[in-house]
Amino acid sequence: MNKELMEALDILEKEKEISKETLFEAIENSLMTACKNHFGKADNVKVEINRETCDFLVYAEKEVVATAEEVEDDCLQIAFDDAKELSKKVQVGDILNVEIKSKEFGRIATQNAKNVILQKIREEERSVIYNQYFEKEKDVITGVVQRYIGKNISINLGKADAMLTENEQVKGEVFRPTERIKVYVLEVKSTPKGPRINVSRTHPELVKRLFESEVTEIKDGTVEIKSIAREAGSRTKIAVWSNNPNVDAVGACVGMNGARVNAIVEELRGEKIDIVNWDENPGNLIQNALSPAKIVAVFADPDEKTAKVVVPDYQLSLAIGKEGQNARLAARLTGYKIDIKSETQAKDAEGFRYEDYIDDDYEDDYEEDYEE
Repeated sequence: MNKELMEALDILEKEKEISKETLFEAIENSLMTACKNHFGKADNVKVEINRETCDFLVYAEKEVVATAEEVEDDCLQIAFDDAKELSKKVQVGDILNVEIKSKEFGRIATQNAKNVILQKIREEERSVIYNQYFEKEKDVITGVVQRYIGKNISINLGKADAMLTENEQVKGEVFRPTERIKVYVLEVKSTPKGPRINVSRTHPELVKRLFESEVTEIKDGTVEIKSIAREAGSRTKIAVWSNNPNVDAVGACVGMNGARVNAIVEELRGEKIDIVNWDENPGNLIQNALSPAKIVAVFADPDEKTAKVVVPDYQLSLAIGKEGQNARLAARLTGYKIDIKSETQAKDAEGFRYEDYIDDDYEDDYEEDYEE
C-alpha cells in the first residue's frame, strides 16, 4: 500500500507539477478531517507521515486517569488499566499517545477524507497553472485555435484555454480549428474555475515581441525598439535605434533579403511594416517617420509637441497616406501633432518660411526625384 502511495505521489508531482510536500500535507489534513467526522472532534489528534516510506501514524493524546469511572471523555482520557496495556511505564496524570486505526473510520468519514485530498489537488493544480501563465503575461505565446464561441475564439495554450475576444481580433482574420497562431497575453486572472487568460492579436506589443524573438540584435540589446505605432491588420511603423555604431538597426530588423521582417509579416497575415531609424532630433525623426514620402522641410516645436512639414506637391498624397494613415501613424510614433502641407500650400501660408528649414542638397535631389 505504501509503495503504491509513493508511486501515485511521484506521478502527481510529475504530471501536475504539485510538490510532494503539498500532497503529504493534504493527506495529513484529510486524516484529521476523518478523525473529526468519526469522533466528533480532533483537537488532540496528531498525524505523522514518513516522507521517505509513506508510513503514517494517527494518534490521540489522552490523559491517563486512575479508574474507568473517572473517564469523562473517551476522546481525551483513558483509564490507567487500559493505558498499562499500551505502555508499562505509564503513570496516572501522564499524556499517552494512543494510536487510531484508520480502518475503523466509517464510510462517510473516509469519503470526506478523500474529498479533502481531491480538493487540495484541484486547488494546487489551478495554482500551478495560474503561476505558469502569469509569468507569460505581457508576452507572446503560441496557441491552437479550438472553436468559435459566438464572436470570440477559444485558444488552447497547452494546460489552459485563453479567450480571444472580438475587440482583440484583427478585422478580416479568419482562423480554422487546429490552426496554430501567436497571441499576446493581455491579462491572467485567478478564478475559482482556474485561470482566466485574455489574449490579443491587435496589441502593438505583439509586433514588438515578435521582433524580439526574430531579431537577435534586439534580444541581446544591441538594437532597441524606441517607439511603435500600429493599426492592426493594415500597417505598423516602428522606430529602432542601434547602440553599436557598426550595426545598422533597420538592416538588422529587415534581415538578409527581408527574411526577418517577412517572417513577422507572414505571422501577421500580410500586415505592412515600416521600419525607420530613431533620431533624438525631432525633425529628423518626423522625417523618418513619414517615409516613404520625401520631405522638403520640418519645423518641430518640442514644447508644444507640434510640427509643420512641407513636402513636394507630388508627394502630398503619399505623405498623408490612404485615409490619412501614414500621417496618423507617424504622429503616434513620434508623439507630435503633424501638420503636412505641400510646397504650394506652404508658400501661400502666412508667416511660414519653409525655405529657412530646407535641406541645402534638396534642390538637386528634387529635380532628380521628380524626373524619376
